[in-house]
Amino acid sequence: MASIRDILNNLARDYAIAWSSGDAEDVARFFAPDGQIIINRGDPHKGRDAIVEMVHGFHAEFSNLEVRCDMFRWAGSHAIFVKTMEGHHSETGNQVVVRGWEEWELTPEYTVKSSVGWFDMEDFHRQIAGS
Repeated sequence: MASIRDILNNLARDYAIAWSSGDAEDVARFFAPDGQIIINRGDPHKGRDAIVEMVHGFHAEFSNLEVRCDMFRWAGSHAIFVKTMEGHHSETGNQVVVRGWEEWELTPEYTVKSSVGWFDMEDFHRQIAGS
């Protein structure tokens, strides 16, 4: 039987791999069926279908998106996934490297019930524009 440490470290690793794969459905499978993600205080994307749509949006803008897990910590059913996102913007061709994190509330089955994500949106848009 795997330890909680192994289960959660594998979860973080596999989540980053799913984002980098370009498979939005694979990313959505990390969420509970009624799970949600909110990015930078934006509107929540509730349910796997909405999460798939949101992920498709990121991949439309960055077809070569790579997500790396820089750090992962947890306490009980709460976790923090610290990440770097990197890719070339589909319209400008500019390389974008953004660091941020997601704060997770996990279900007992180790799926994400709620994710609150953060990254520097101003820096993100500055890099897209190439300035």
